[in-house]
Amino acid sequence: MRTSIDGLLLSKVETAEQDYSLTEPLLVVMAQGAKRLLLGDQVYEYRAGECLVVTAELPVTGHFLGAGPQVPALGIGLVLRPTAIAPLLLEVPPEVPAVRRSRTTAGPPAIATGEASTELLDAMARMLRLLDRPADAHVLAPLIEREILWRLLTGPHGGMVRQIGTADSGLSHVSRAIRWIRDNYAEPMRIEDLARLAGMSASAFHRHFRAVTAMSPLQFQKRIRLQEARSLLIARAGDVAGVGHRVGYDSPSQFNREYRRLFGAPPGHDTRPRTAAAPQDIRHEIRHGTRHLT
Repeated sequence: MRTSIDGLLLSKVETAEQDYSLTEPLLVVMAQGAKRLLLGDQVYEYRAGECLVVTAELPVTGHFLGAGPQVPALGIGLVLRPTAIAPLLLEVPPEVPAVRRSRTTAGPPAIATGEASTELLDAMARMLRLLDRPADAHVLAPLIEREILWRLLTGPHGGMVRQIGTADSGLSHVSRAIRWIRDNYAEPMRIEDLARLAGMSASAFHRHFRAVTAMSPLQFQKRIRLQEARSLLIARAGDVAGVGHRVGYDSPSQFNREYRRLFGAPPGHDTRPRTAAAPQDIRHEIRHGTRHLT
């Protein structure tokens, strides 16, 4: 859930049920529990005391390991904004390696996991405590965000995070195509047009796109379409064929087949009413978890 501090997110999950989501560039620190994510055919896992770094908008599948009402998974996240990262790039020491854009060599994937440093955990815990001090948060939250970003930029994931704030990075070029697909997922798509948007040849674009997303552009578009369809069906039960057409499927049978293949059940399964979970204040539980980490 989003909080009163811009860009700060909190999460409490009491089920190990598989979920499908569209990420944004994000840092997540797990305070309690563990999560496994699937991007294309790549698997990522992170546990309490570890972090997840996402540098692009991606459709991911995931589930929390062993989460339940007695031991929920708890996490704290921070949106990674190019406007906040870019000013710090000039301050990064020259000995910190950067990921350089190449027309022939694709860059790193847009997801990574690893151990969170003590300094990073401390900064995230202090950001969390600001939720109880709104008057201080107005002044201090941007400063702590800057510290968190600095820890990332000078840490093991610094190279991939630097690409978020670099206008001419391979990630930035591919992200233009990613945004176009997300905004126009129901429209026909031509690789040549996307490559032109990214400023690359078709072959180079395909290589860079797959390196970032672990999917081909067509697979990426299909995943966006199906996840959007599921959101529409869950939000308001309605005409399954109509939803399929709305997200870009001209063939109801193809929509049903691909929906079942991804989600394990036909579209009609997700038109059933669901009970919304009551909102809860989870700050105390996450703070307790981060205290054990630091």
